[in-house]
Amino acid sequence: MTKEKNNYGRFLLLWAGEFISSIGGGLTSFGLGLYIFQKTGSAADMALLTLLGFLPGLILKVPAGVLADRYDRRLLMMIGDGLSGLGVLFILICMLRGEAALWQIYLGTTISSVFSALLEPSYTATITDLLTKEQYSKANGLVSMAGSSRYIFSPVIAGFLLAVSDIKLILIIDICTFFLTVVAAAIVRSGIKTSIKSEPEPFFASMKEGWAAVISKKGLVVLVVVSSLICLFMGVFQVLGEPFVLSFSDSKTLGIVETSAASGMLVTSIVLGIKGIKKNFVRALWIGLAVSGIGMALFAVCENPYIICSFGFLFFAALPFANNSLDYLVRTNIPAELQGRAWGFLGFISQLGYVAAYGLSGITADIIGKVSGKGVGTGSAITIICAGICLVIVALVMSRIKKIRELENVDEPVQTQVETA
Repeated sequence: MTKEKNNYGRFLLLWAGEFISSIGGGLTSFGLGLYIFQKTGSAADMALLTLLGFLPGLILKVPAGVLADRYDRRLLMMIGDGLSGLGVLFILICMLRGEAALWQIYLGTTISSVFSALLEPSYTATITDLLTKEQYSKANGLVSMAGSSRYIFSPVIAGFLLAVSDIKLILIIDICTFFLTVVAAAIVRSGIKTSIKSEPEPFFASMKEGWAAVISKKGLVVLVVVSSLICLFMGVFQVLGEPFVLSFSDSKTLGIVETSAASGMLVTSIVLGIKGIKKNFVRALWIGLAVSGIGMALFAVCENPYIICSFGFLFFAALPFANNSLDYLVRTNIPAELQGRAWGFLGFISQLGYVAAYGLSGITADIIGKVSGKGVGTGSAITIICAGICLVIVALVMSRIKKIRELENVDEPVQTQVETA
């Protein structure tokens, strides 16, 4: 298909919806995490919430990717976004009837994650449907900014809301954001026409084609394995950053720290959204990861909020360069008609690292805290520092892998899935 330049406007509308949704999800994540930590004081309980919010979506990622290549991607986004609000609604109802038990919060989070699984592969593949190769880098910068909004805006907003109300107001706001994102997807859907096969191939045959696209290039296989290690170390920071800060401060300070640190991602995402990365994507990838690892390790060296904010800013500022480059290298090496199912496999394998992090980091921090006698804050700090050092090592090793460097020299994949109305 021949893509039109005005498709970028449709992408911006779709992106705006996901931007709002990310803020709403961040409010709920912050509020529920704080709620659980105040009730239990355990990093493992907080990590379990994160794991249950993530694991169902990961398990369903591959079949969701196949569906994204077989059916209307925009419709799948609408269904996924809309129904994921049911989990949040369940938690809200439980709290309106009294204090919600941990199992009720965990169940509601799981329900939301199950339906959200439909969204990600369809959203990622839709970006390829709408944009040209030259627009990918700018778009990826904006996508990174939308993803970072849950860390930049949500904590400070949630801190303010919790000061004047309680977590129920946060859940209500999050539920309202689902309606806005569904409307945005519906408008974009009305502006483009999707070509769907009258006789789609069998489900597992379609899934097999996606896997074949992933393993067709050794560089992609190596990249996805390395990405799994990256997700492991990133996940440790994601889980333990909050209990580390809460061990010596309050929720207001935590909100300020998270917003200040994550604003680094906002700054670089805006820059990439305007200029993008033109070349040397592999170099930008490993340097971005190395700098992020340094920022992660130094984040937990002391309990000074100013130092924590500074190195947290460094961590997040470098991250969009890595995310942008990684996305480009994958997107340009897979045909558009296979993007949905291929992204499903890629996401599933690489994000297994998050599962390991969410399952083990909280337990590790609690154990170190008990053994050292200094509590969960010290346990979290030690674990974060070790993960940061490991991330730097992985980045340096990645810079020497030839198969990954070869992924940069490819043409844009053929577009066959979507026709402009």
